[in-house]
Amino acid sequence: MTVSDIMSGLGHFDGKIHVLPLRVYYEDTDLSGVVYHANYLRYMERARTEFFRLAGVERMAELEAEEPTAWTLREVKVSYHRPARLDDALTVRTQLVSLSGARLRALQKIYAGETLLVEGQIEACIVTLKGHPRRLPGQLRDLLTPFLSETDT
Repeated sequence: MTVSDIMSGLGHFDGKIHVLPLRVYYEDTDLSGVVYHANYLRYMERARTEFFRLAGVERMAELEAEEPTAWTLREVKVSYHRPARLDDALTVRTQLVSLSGARLRALQKIYAGETLLVEGQIEACIVTLKGHPRRLPGQLRDLLTPFLSETDT
């Protein structure tokens, strides 16, 4: 793996769905070797970031702009079906399902092999550092639109 591979994004697209492989490390688990529930949100965050990178989005925040902005989550829904355990090989599948003026929605599912462990839905938006929402920039919309899908993962 080269530095340019890392900069371009990890994982791959299977059609319009981004697929990110992960491994469960000791630090992800509780004393029983089961992944701590909040770490699934971290896995989903990593997968969304890599989705954006592979889609061509270079910056997740515009801190150098006249009015600095960053992504924030407006809503998160998570359903836990089965636990992941230490050393499990996981796959996070991320699907962009809607883009509106100021928001995007994504479905994310975490699998161990073919077994669905966790599924989540997020709604994200761009806000100023003072918390004011901003419309999605046209260039960002242009980069993400080809990956928009209305089919469930």
